[in-house]
Amino acid sequence: MSADHSKGTTLYLVDASIYIFRAYFSLPERWPSPQGYPQNAVYGYTSFLLDFIQDLGARQSHCVAATFDESLGSCYRNRIYPDYKVSRELPDEALAYQLDACRRVTELMGIACFAGSEYEADDYIATLARLGRERGQGVTVVSRDKDLGQILLSEHDRLWDYAGGSRMDRGQFCEKFGVWPEQFADYQGLVGDSIDDIPGVPAVGAKTGARLIQAFGSLEALEEQRDELTDLSIRGAAKISKNLHSHWQSAIISRQLARLADTIEGIELPAPFRLTQTAAAALLEYLEQIQLTGGVIYRLRSLQSSLED
Repeated sequence: MSADHSKGTTLYLVDASIYIFRAYFSLPERWPSPQGYPQNAVYGYTSFLLDFIQDLGARQSHCVAATFDESLGSCYRNRIYPDYKVSRELPDEALAYQLDACRRVTELMGIACFAGSEYEADDYIATLARLGRERGQGVTVVSRDKDLGQILLSEHDRLWDYAGGSRMDRGQFCEKFGVWPEQFADYQGLVGDSIDDIPGVPAVGAKTGARLIQAFGSLEALEEQRDELTDLSIRGAAKISKNLHSHWQSAIISRQLARLADTIEGIELPAPFRLTQTAAAALLEYLEQIQLTGGVIYRLRSLQSSLED
């Protein structure tokens, strides 16, 4: 049996949608495709991937995977709570084209991609993180999504806001949100999340939610000791206690929605990735086919000349 050269290395898990939409909303609608669709997201996302790969070391091998969201409206969470992410609109034809093109760019670079109709990108990240941790790897999630802070279970794990230039470990996460990563789903059960249409419990905001989890540790402990809530000198403790009693099922469901699924079946860690000359050439050919122009093409050509197969 060959040695596992990935053991002890860092597993980088890219939350691709964050960077696709960042480009989509920040760049002008330029670089039209042959079909007439704007390609601002494709341009910006490709630039991000090139920056990211070069920062890691383009000529070296790295353990990298990218995850994509393809489950809006069909995720298992919608069976638990039909209004989950109900305020989100499905991509129109133009955006759907760009999302597909961004995944194609990632695949052509040689980066393993994960997505599906049952689970969200965050769930694939959680599953890959668990597998990497079991293999002895530290995990770095490339995202600024606070929900992915739940991944920070080891002292070697990091949440890397690549665009913002900051990395967060589990201690820093706790300092920012007031709860440990493994308590974050319980915290979300109380606080909810308006972005994802997770209801939570009325009148429980971020500070109160953190205070309750700090004091009781979990929703179960809070339920068992709710009579002690008034001892915490929290403003409106009586009303909060009443709301917890009236909306307890909402808290449990909200935690279920917020908790990442880390046991997706059939998922395997990808082999170490290295950008090759052949992959760069295939990507260049694709970008030329979709008529993407500008600095990203020149960057890729320059990078290609320094690569090997």
